[in-house]
Amino acid sequence: MKINIYVANESHVKYAEQICELVYISAQERGTGIAKRSPEYVKEKMRDGKAVIALTDDGTFAGYAYIETWSHTKFVANSGLIVAHQFRKTGLARNIKKKIFELSRKMYPYAKIFSITTGLAVMKINSDLGYRPVPFSELTNDEEFWSGCEGCRNFDILQRNNYKMCLCTALLYDPAKEKEKSHISPILSMVGKGVAFPFKTINKTLHYLGSKVSSNNKEE
Repeated sequence: MKINIYVANESHVKYAEQICELVYISAQERGTGIAKRSPEYVKEKMRDGKAVIALTDDGTFAGYAYIETWSHTKFVANSGLIVAHQFRKTGLARNIKKKIFELSRKMYPYAKIFSITTGLAVMKINSDLGYRPVPFSELTNDEEFWSGCEGCRNFDILQRNNYKMCLCTALLYDPAKEKEKSHISPILSMVGKGVAFPFKTINKTLHYLGSKVSSNNKEE
């Protein structure tokens, strides 16, 4: 059965109740916290184009995730990932996470993208996308974000730890650091080639530098 993942819009608000019900059931099954969201909240994300939804060709709901922005769009959270039971363990969760990540990067290219989760599968997916584990102190300090955790069954743990620790793991994607890596990678590649062919590479480099020095001396 083919499953398509779309950027959600007004035509998808009819699935909001089903999404919220599935989130509640999943929280009970896992025995861990999932922040509650109302159907109206889900609909708003769809209307704003800040969500993705997975549907089969016949319109059967398969999965969902949405975007939240914090600290004046300095931070973006990819939240609410949910997959219907019959479509789990098919790779759909990974595809949804990739789609919502790409949408976040398109809409907010300079924002840090973060996720807090207790799910090992989500942690693995996020890690593959470039996220790294961080302490809660590196996330947004926006009080409205943390108040969203009040619907979680583990909220008291978060409170007792002064919002610095909970059962969730925090993961962060920092586009600025990824940009630094992209500049460093070619250098590392050259170093790797130098190790493989040390004398040839070093001789070429010295010859080039020597010619530059000689050229500069002539100009002077």
